Amino acid sequence: MTGAQEYDYREIDDVIHGRVRLAVMAYLSGVGAADFNELKAKVGGTDGNLSVHLRKLEEADYVEVEKGFRGRRPHTTVSLTKKGREAWIAYIARMEDLLRPKAAE
Repeated sequence: MTGAQEYDYREIDDVIHGRVRLAVMAYLSGVGAADFNELKAKVGGTDGNLSVHLRKLEEADYVEVEKGFRGRRPHTTVSLTKKGREAWIAYIARMEDLLRPKAAE
């Protein structure tokens, strides 16, 4: 990329770029999968708030949400999908392009 294209902020993935979703993607990229309570503790927020953000990531096929039971208690596990990992890597590369100092042209 050269010139104005290097600074085209419109290419930033809006699905990832939200603060909570960014935190979820960053955490999952390191651990692969986490249960809902672990994720909530790491990124903060309420059950409802995190659920809304996870739904948006799930609709984009960036995460997979598996609901089940451990004993008699509900248990939710969230994991990064292949598409999610690829989107995360592309997001990081795009941010690096935007933040990397450029030599004067």
